[in-house]
Amino acid sequence: MELIEHMLQILLINILLSGDNAIVIAMASRNLPEHLQARAIKWGTFGAIGLRILFVFLMIHLLQMPFIQLIGGVLLLIVAYKLLVDKHEADNIKSGDSLQEAVTIIIFADVIMSLDNVLAIAAIADSDLLLVIAGIILSIPIILTASELILKLIQKYPIIIYVGSALLAWTAGEMMLKDRRFIELFEMQHQSELPFLIGLTVLILIVGRLKRRQDGRY
Repeated sequence: MELIEHMLQILLINILLSGDNAIVIAMASRNLPEHLQARAIKWGTFGAIGLRILFVFLMIHLLQMPFIQLIGGVLLLIVAYKLLVDKHEADNIKSGDSLQEAVTIIIFADVIMSLDNVLAIAAIADSDLLLVIAGIILSIPIILTASELILKLIQKYPIIIYVGSALLAWTAGEMMLKDRRFIELFEMQHQSELPFLIGLTVLILIVGRLKRRQDGRY
């Protein structure tokens, strides 16, 4: 049951954090002849997915180092906030004039834009590399065929963004609580971890909501 839950979490995070990646794919291949666009999208996506798996593998090993869980949790908390407040910008994405150039742009842009994705997946997977690979592979058809549709749904129904942001914030809190010194702090204060997780999640949602309202978005 826990395996299925983690798999669903990874899929949800992939869906929510891959919207910009879908824009990159579309923009990078827009100048190619129609018969080359499908090849650019396919090879660019598979290349990016391969590097993403490699980076998650490296991240999982890094998470074993002291204080990295705490630092990673804080970074993931920032990702949760950015998911709520960031705007999608596509105008400045370079377009490739050849198949090789388009594939290169897709791969490198995806890698740069997927660092938040990698951190979130590594935190959820909790060192289970097979779970990571399965979750990312299952996300391939989403990125190839459905990401732009999902991006439009997210823009139309902002509640999806809030659910994803809450999941990331909760995962960030759990990640921070894996740090030995953080655990000792709670034990010294005889405090339960649940109020901390709930408070952290609610705080991110409130701050993100206020920022969205300030920007005229809901």
